[in-house]
Amino acid sequence: MSLTGTPFFVTSIVLAVVAVLLPLALWSRVRGPALVRGAVRLVMLGFAQATALGVVFVAVNNSNGLYGSWEDLLGTGDHVEAAADLGRDGLGGVRFADLPKSKATFRRATDPLLGEGVRVTDLTGQVSGVRGEVYVWLPPQYDEPAYRNTKFPVVELLPGYPGSAKAWFSTLKVQEQLRPRMASGEIAPFILVAPRTTLLGRVDTGCANIPGRINADSWLSVDVRKTVMDNFRAMHRAEGWAVAGYSAGGHCAAKLAVAHPDRYRAGVSLSGYNDPAAEKASLAGRDGELRRANDPLSILRSATTPPRTALFVSGARGDGFESGLALRSAARPPTTVDVVEIGGAHDTGEWRRQVPDVFFWLTRQLGYERGTTPSAAGR
Repeated sequence: MSLTGTPFFVTSIVLAVVAVLLPLALWSRVRGPALVRGAVRLVMLGFAQATALGVVFVAVNNSNGLYGSWEDLLGTGDHVEAAADLGRDGLGGVRFADLPKSKATFRRATDPLLGEGVRVTDLTGQVSGVRGEVYVWLPPQYDEPAYRNTKFPVVELLPGYPGSAKAWFSTLKVQEQLRPRMASGEIAPFILVAPRTTLLGRVDTGCANIPGRINADSWLSVDVRKTVMDNFRAMHRAEGWAVAGYSAGGHCAAKLAVAHPDRYRAGVSLSGYNDPAAEKASLAGRDGELRRANDPLSILRSATTPPRTALFVSGARGDGFESGLALRSAARPPTTVDVVEIGGAHDTGEWRRQVPDVFFWLTRQLGYERGTTPSAAGR
């Protein structure tokens, strides 16, 4: 049974109810020596407490998108088939344009928490050596005859750590919030892409390439992008791509955007951070060189040529705001950084409230303004 969704939640509630009724029905009927009676009653009480905690956990997990599967919860997942040294560009000496066409079959996602219109495929990255699920949602215009020749802008969506690839759809309700605004033309008709980011047991692989361990950067910025381009009418140039995330995903979004301006025109960090070591479980945070290489602030400060990218950073004081100010201070044209101070907590409710503002901002950055004709969107 899936860890997420209604069936397991209902099952956990039923077990909790049964666990409460058992002591009421059997307490006085327990037979045997006093020690045995006491042990049986303790087991019944322990079962009641365990099932009650289980209901709370399932509710919290479904509400916050922390763990998408049992292997994520237990830390037994290993989604790395190979981790070759791919060099600074993460391509292993191969040009992006020369990569073979990525063929993938996208099926309807069956998890009811995801809502309508979400598709999923199981992808094995031809460059990164990572395998995992990738969720895609298409804007309402995608199948309209007037847009049949249009290539659409794309936003990759990254969760925090721990975090499920489903979270932006199931918890932040991104497609539910954006669908009417896209239909009305207020917000650009983005293709939304949510790839797996929990890739290696109980560690945060973030968006780092670490030879011999993981090529998470290449998974996100090469393989996932390539698959979306090859299977949907997605824009190919960097001007049509952005990456957004919250918490650890916000760190990754900022890093990917400044490290790969040839792949992303914009990055959004909600309550993120710059130094990978801010996440105790981060692989990149355990080594000084890796910390610098995957710190968007260090990347900006050391860049010979400032990246042509735009960042949107929001956070409360002590929770992402100062990181945004540091990025803004280090940015030189054509890099731009917009920083927004919020007063909310570090939780999905706050990030869910920011979704419309984030996508209004992305609409401006990727050049798809209200009133733009379908043909212009694909240029």
